[in-house]
Order: sequence, then C-alpha cells, then structure tokens
Amino acid sequence: KVSRICLGTAFRGQSDDAVCLETIERALDLGCNFVDCANYYGRGRSETIVGKALKGRRDDIVLTTKVWSTMGPGINDSGLSRFHIMLEVERSLERLQTDHIDVYLLHSFDAETPLEETLRAMDDLVHQGKVRYTGCCNFSAWQVAEGLWCSDLKNLISFTCIQPQYNLLNRPEVEDELMALCRQHGLGMM
Repeated sequence: KVSRICLGTAFRGQSDDAVCLETIERALDLGCNFVDCANYYGRGRSETIVGKALKGRRDDIVLTTKVWSTMGPGINDSGLSRFHIMLEVERSLERLQTDHIDVYLLHSFDAETPLEETLRAMDDLVHQGKVRYTGCCNFSAWQVAEGLWCSDLKNLISFTCIQPQYNLLNRPEVEDELMALCRQHGLGMM
C-alpha cells in the first residue's frame, strides 16, 4: 500500500544535495511512503541521494527505480537486454544502499530486445529477491498488453503497475486506453 502522493526524485536543476535530502525527509515526515527515482536521473545521482535519505527508514518506504536509459558509452549500456538489466540493477542497489527494489520499472519500450528476454530477466530478479514487483513506464496500451500476454504465456512475473506520461497534452491514450487496461487487468497506475 502506498501514499496517494509519490515523491519523484529527478531533482532536475537542483544542484544542492542538501536541498534534495531535505525534500525527501520532509515528504517522509508528512506521510509519503512512496519514492520514485531512476538510474538515469542525474546519471545515478538521484539514486545516491535517495539511498542516503532512506537510511534507517528503508523498511517503511515503497521504493521504485527504473532501467532502460543510456548509462555509458558502450553498445550494451542502454536498453532492456538481459545484460543491461542485470548490470544496472546491481548498480542501482549499490547507489540506493539497499538489498531490494520494491518496484523495478522498465523506463521505456525497447524494440531492439525481444520482450520475452526482458520479462525473463525481470522474473529472475524477483525470484532472486532483488526486486519485489515489476512495472513499466511510457509503454503504449498495446505494449503493456503484449507484456501481460507474454508473462502469462511464459509463466513469468507480470507487471504490477504502469507509469504513463499523463498531462494535458497526453490525455486520450491514458484515459481511453491505459486506464481501461489497468482496470481490466488489476494494474496500478502511478
């Protein structure tokens, strides 16, 4: 169960780590138990700050982070291949100073990697105890449905929630397609 408000921790434009830490601590003190970050935010800076802020409070927080973005110059430093996911989860866990991620989100769809490969890697992370639940961000309704279908067909851990871009310019797909898909399949929406 999570608070109605999720604290996003991209901290774009904020260069003072102390202000970032204070923001997280204030949100937690006000009852927020849902913190969202990504390996890409500040090239790991967000996760490092969140890890510091959650010391001594980790068990009370539902923590999300994401994988997909380019994290280095190498050919395998981006995307949703098994190689990249397994590498980045270890880096995220270290920066976050934790042994598990509550919700590990696929930050965007990767058309270059077979979806089954991605979902199997996520399934392995859940079975290893490094990840509790999985989800996806910025997937279209058909991509979410394909992920659910593949998970069901291959008996893999399925998405628990999605995080779409929801704003005044991007309402129809979210309201007309993704919300109905979430209701039909019991998915949460961040």
